[in-house]
Amino acid sequence: MLFIIGNVIVVVSVFGGYVALGGKLYVLWQPFELVIIGGAAMGAFIIGNPKNVLINTCKALGKLMKGSPHSKESYLELLTMQYAIFKLAKSKGMLALEAHVEDPHDSDLFKKFPIFQKNHHALEFLCDYLRMMILGSENPFEMEALMEEEIDTRHNEELQISNAIQSMADATPALGIVAAVLGIIKTMGSITEPPEVLGGLIAGAMVGTFLGVLLAYGLFGPMASFLKQTFNAEIKYFQCIKVGLLAHMQGNAPAVSVEFARKALFEDVRPSFYEVEEAVDNAPKFT
Repeated sequence: MLFIIGNVIVVVSVFGGYVALGGKLYVLWQPFELVIIGGAAMGAFIIGNPKNVLINTCKALGKLMKGSPHSKESYLELLTMQYAIFKLAKSKGMLALEAHVEDPHDSDLFKKFPIFQKNHHALEFLCDYLRMMILGSENPFEMEALMEEEIDTRHNEELQISNAIQSMADATPALGIVAAVLGIIKTMGSITEPPEVLGGLIAGAMVGTFLGVLLAYGLFGPMASFLKQTFNAEIKYFQCIKVGLLAHMQGNAPAVSVEFARKALFEDVRPSFYEVEEAVDNAPKFT
């Protein structure tokens, strides 16, 4: 929604201001200038990125409308779920988690936390490390290094998308100049035409520069920035899981481990201590 609102503000401000100054909108209607810029930008984007980045970029465009999927509600659920897991492990031992970890989609435990269960990557991340702990991995420092490496790898993979779009934003003003130069070449080929015709041709050529700059700083650049911030927010979900698991491995009580995880969150989505306390008190009990 914010992406749409921002684009509306950009379009209204630029074109509305142009009309208010007495400009004629029909002069800006230069579809072939847009074809040159847009086509060249798309071609360069395809040339400069591997297949997986192209595919992942198409998938990530939906995030522009939705933004980060993680809210205070989803984090409160995550913290409550971690408490339930740590409580079960403390009271029954790590082997009590084996059935839940091996078949998380049919697990009675994970079914009580639907937001988390639908997050395939986070579910796999948690189950992988719980499985390692069940198998006897007890060194929190080794586990921390491994978790951090996996999180960094995932984050860098996601940032390839925003970096690719940013590269396109950086190139678009130059492609706008290319379109403008081609328009000037066309104008010079019509130098014998009367001034009113030449004026229209020159105006059309300048539209290329205008479109290149507008697309770069009014669309592609903000898209890249928005996706980068969304990816940063999403990776915090994994870091919350990591901090909670490490605190549990170091022998802390479930409530303390969850508090460690809560402290890792951004302030705008971080539940208060008392909200978490109330949630875990009302959480389902597992045996």
